[in-house]
Amino acid sequence: MARAKKMKPTRATSTLGPADKLEIKRLSNAERSAYFSRREAAKVLRSVLEGDARRRAVGSIKSLVFRPAIRNKKGTFALVCQTLKHLAIIKNVLEASSILKGKWKRQAELIFIITYDILFGQAVSPVGDAEKFLMQWKDALQLALARLLVKEKVKTVEDLVNLNQIPEVSKPRYVRVNTLKIDVDSALLELGRQNMVQKDDVVPDLLILPPATDLHNHPLVINGSVFLQGKASSMVATALDPKPGWEVLDACAAPGNKTAHLAALMRGKGRIIACELNKERVKRLKETIKLSGASNIKVLNGDFLNINPKDPSVSTIRAILLDPSCSGSGTVSVRLDNLLPSYAADFAADVKDTERLNKLAAFQKKALAHALSFPAAERVVYSTCSIHQIENEDVIESVLPLAASYGFQLATPFPQWQLRGLPVFQGSQHLLRTDPAEDGEGFFIALFTKEDRINHFEKQAICNTSEALSRENCSDQLLNRKKRCVIPYVGTRLFQIWLHGKQDWPQKNQKHFQNK
Repeated sequence: MARAKKMKPTRATSTLGPADKLEIKRLSNAERSAYFSRREAAKVLRSVLEGDARRRAVGSIKSLVFRPAIRNKKGTFALVCQTLKHLAIIKNVLEASSILKGKWKRQAELIFIITYDILFGQAVSPVGDAEKFLMQWKDALQLALARLLVKEKVKTVEDLVNLNQIPEVSKPRYVRVNTLKIDVDSALLELGRQNMVQKDDVVPDLLILPPATDLHNHPLVINGSVFLQGKASSMVATALDPKPGWEVLDACAAPGNKTAHLAALMRGKGRIIACELNKERVKRLKETIKLSGASNIKVLNGDFLNINPKDPSVSTIRAILLDPSCSGSGTVSVRLDNLLPSYAADFAADVKDTERLNKLAAFQKKALAHALSFPAAERVVYSTCSIHQIENEDVIESVLPLAASYGFQLATPFPQWQLRGLPVFQGSQHLLRTDPAEDGEGFFIALFTKEDRINHFEKQAICNTSEALSRENCSDQLLNRKKRCVIPYVGTRLFQIWLHGKQDWPQKNQKHFQNK
């Protein structure tokens, strides 16, 4: 008779009593997998909800699930997403049943997960204290759900879920080839064995696969030969265009996909300083770097704003990538933020979180001004995954005089890209936006390059001494400013309209939609 496979101890099994361990051994493989998936999902759900409450996530739902510590990645990911999708209903049902109190309130995330399985998911075996407790309340939970359907005047649970759901945006699966480990053609050939694959026409090391292609367990993903990274995100490091042998600073580096991309673009030569303030995010950053195989990255756990540009250790930095904390409003569907409680609440109330955006913008302006002050810097990229003008065009406009004083001017990344910045100041045509509806993500990229110093000072002298010189011959930063044009604040409700292609852009950008 075949001997049962001995279970490897985990945190979940170490907290079980002897009777529970015996019960788990008697479960089928599927039931045992479900038991442990619920525990893993509860840990991820706690991180997600705590980060959402603070509006400062440690990582996206995907990045938290698809890390090495999670064993059953596919099952855990599905369970977390489905629990979040039904969370408003679950909370309502638990409140109506008066279940979530006492010690169970301290294990709220596990209770949410198990309640989802009892009401909407798979059968729950009465193993584990939480499962046994909730199974005793199964009838009460189902009754509370039935009453909720009557109260909301809907017939099915799906109708109930759809009351607060926003349609998802379908977009291709993008894969960035890590050229430190494999060349683009070899990756294309390998991925093409099971999928339709083509090269992207904008980012040289990016491949395109059909929407919803699942590659999380593909060997090339597991060994770091390719990264599951969106097109807009991959455009950021490409726009900076660091050369092999340069010294580069990634100012807000976690989770590290852009950092690893910089290393690949530099062919592993030179030096990259990856700065990250948050200790938890530093762990994720180091995991990404290790996976990429990059050996020229030094991680600095500290505040980018505290780095002295005159310090000899950073005085030779020639390129800086600044992708600071932002609202994330352009990647709601990509990060699955539309499943989070804060997003649902903001959408329902049409909340314009101007106070938070103003605080973010203040930090962004300060960080960009600091980046421009590094004496040897020749190229600086500022990027966000936000659709808000206050975090994008307004930040750039605020630093233009300072940038000009350092010899910087706005350059045009990806000149062939049609969708540019909102026309709120002269020179905004140099800026780049991606459209959430058309491109799947709403990113913003600004590229500063340093003018030839002699040319810069000559131009400044001419502009100061010659009144007859036409304004077109001066750089945009030295022109007298026109009256500022203000584009209305893009709030949550307006974002939904934009997301579904009903909001008109300024006339300057309408050709983008007509040509696609």
